[in-house]
Amino acid sequence: MTEQTMHQLDARRLLCPIPVIRTQNAIRQLQAGELLMVMATDPGVMQDIPAWARIHGHEVVSAERVEGEYHLCLRVGHSHHLSAM
Repeated sequence: MTEQTMHQLDARRLLCPIPVIRTQNAIRQLQAGELLMVMATDPGVMQDIPAWARIHGHEVVSAERVEGEYHLCLRVGHSHHLSAM
């Protein structure tokens, strides 16, 4: 098993829809199978980012509240380059 790099996106203190837009922009820079950890303070990300990920073929590996923040780990899907065009 190979160790994967966990990319991070700091979306703290940003309100909807900015965390979703920043997540989309960050994922465009990654390859299929890579991981992105999104850290946010807006509770809406717990619904908005999983819904966006499902529509665009990405996997939500984990989603949890940690000390007043929301941490979501996404695995980039294989079709993300097609949806960006």
